Amino acid sequence: MRRIAIAGAGQAGLQLALGLLAAGGYEVTVVSARTPGQLRGGPVLSTQAMFGPALRIERAAGLDLWAGAAPAVRSVDAVLVPEPGVRALEFTMTLTEPAQSVDQRLKMARWLELVAERGGRVEYRSLDRPGLRRVAEAHELTVVAVGRGGLSGIFAPDTARSPFDAPQRTLAALYAHGVGTPDPSAGPRARMHAVPGVGELYLQPALTLSGPCDILLWEAVPGSPFDCFADRPEPAEQLLRIRELLRTYLPWEADLWSAAEPTDAGAALYGALTPAVRRPVAHLDGATGGGADGVAVLGIGDVLVVNDPITGQGANSAARAADAYLAAITGRGGAAFTPEWMHATFEDFWHRHARHTVDFTTAMLTMPDHLQAVFGAAAAYEPVARRLADTYADPVDHAAWLASPELTAAYLAAVAAAPDGPVP
Repeated sequence: MRRIAIAGAGQAGLQLALGLLAAGGYEVTVVSARTPGQLRGGPVLSTQAMFGPALRIERAAGLDLWAGAAPAVRSVDAVLVPEPGVRALEFTMTLTEPAQSVDQRLKMARWLELVAERGGRVEYRSLDRPGLRRVAEAHELTVVAVGRGGLSGIFAPDTARSPFDAPQRTLAALYAHGVGTPDPSAGPRARMHAVPGVGELYLQPALTLSGPCDILLWEAVPGSPFDCFADRPEPAEQLLRIRELLRTYLPWEADLWSAAEPTDAGAALYGALTPAVRRPVAHLDGATGGGADGVAVLGIGDVLVVNDPITGQGANSAARAADAYLAAITGRGGAAFTPEWMHATFEDFWHRHARHTVDFTTAMLTMPDHLQAVFGAAAAYEPVARRLADTYADPVDHAAWLASPELTAAYLAAVAAAPDGPVP
């Protein structure tokens, strides 16, 4: 039995742990700072939306436990709001495969319980750098899936792969019951509103501890009117501010929130993150970023690649990372998990997937002219809207049509020339 430890109990870490237990031949230890009960009783953790390709990974592993209960979201209504109360551009992006969102308090708590039920060892405690070193010394491979607290900064930044040195948005979220829908007959739909110079608003049907709900996420340009939650108000106060913003900027949404109420006392979330890419290996001798000495550990998920949630890539990228690492670990056989293997494992994942999520998210944050043209074309041509939706689901396609003005212009010209026919 090969001994593997996973520090952290989020999407990437728990999915990897459960995959190793299912594969057999591994003694798996997960170190979690919170128990299932603490997760369920604590504040919300994220505003996740799992797209079809990531859901297929979960389903293949037997981990999509909420498919019959979570709303199946098949489309996203997009609105451009150039000034308060004005709807200037609207279109619907239909996903090829439905997406779903499950409150991570619910999801991670159950997955933690599954680790123990399926023969894994779970230790409930926080780790600092010396504690992580002791874990790593007792295992053949240690994968780090948490980068906060005492483990903050152990993986060195890879500045060549990340263009940002500060948060591009401040983030405020609320889980709520009683939110109306513009068209109840249309089924669950996500909604996104872009207010240039101010920020974006995303609304996502989801499943929480108390049943179906809606998640609202403000992506606020720092210093803008949307950036008004830095004092971290309680959910009820946050809802009052939300209603005021909606009345001013999106009055058609304000009506839908007239009967809304927070799902629970932990329903509110506020934060800001700097998009970043970090080097995949840390050596726990006081150095960081892949020096030759010390006990080596391997990062995974948003420990290494942090994307602003404007494109909804966090949980999806974590699921793909866990799947890629699982294949690399099981394919290793009895060979040592060397630092060279760790680097190669991440580099393979980076080139096949992660770099595309970074490029796509960077484009959405900076909105270059050719991407603005895509949104305009999506309002006129359904194939453009559909392809944009599926690029959210799988950002690898970004490289084929959004990565440069020339690629985008060629694609849009082909659509315009044959709007009802096949498009490359």
